[in-house]
Amino acid sequence: MSRRDQIQMTEAERRDFVRAARTVILCSIAKDGSPHPMPMWFGVEDDGTIAMTTFAKSQKVRNLERDPRVSLLIEDGEDYAKLRGVVFYGKAQLSQDTKAVLDVLERVATRSGAAPAADPKALRAALEKTAAKRVAIRVRPDRIVTWDHAKLGGVY
Repeated sequence: MSRRDQIQMTEAERRDFVRAARTVILCSIAKDGSPHPMPMWFGVEDDGTIAMTTFAKSQKVRNLERDPRVSLLIEDGEDYAKLRGVVFYGKAQLSQDTKAVLDVLERVATRSGAAPAADPKALRAALEKTAAKRVAIRVRPDRIVTWDHAKLGGVY
């Protein structure tokens, strides 16, 4: 068995790891071809799609309109023996549909802890103020890479 095989997360481990994360690094491709990494709060839809929103005039949106290819990174670990992470590769789908944007905003706000889910109608009403200026970004992963160095037990 290769080291790569030894450190892969199982599907359940990956799901739990992603569920516990608050921030994903969205890497789009800038006009000059360089990576454009940006931290984003995100939600996960039932089918595994990673969803987030950003302002319609942002550089991320300009990049994604030009080239929808992205990678999304979630990682943690303070030393090499405890590094864990997931990279999702795929193509971003953009939507300015207000309902779609609101759905993602609500998912992200309740998941991140930024807003309580106790009164969904009040939350949605509050989010409507910003939704018109935002774009929903959805990434259905084509490929997923994971690692958990703790599985090596400190032996490299």
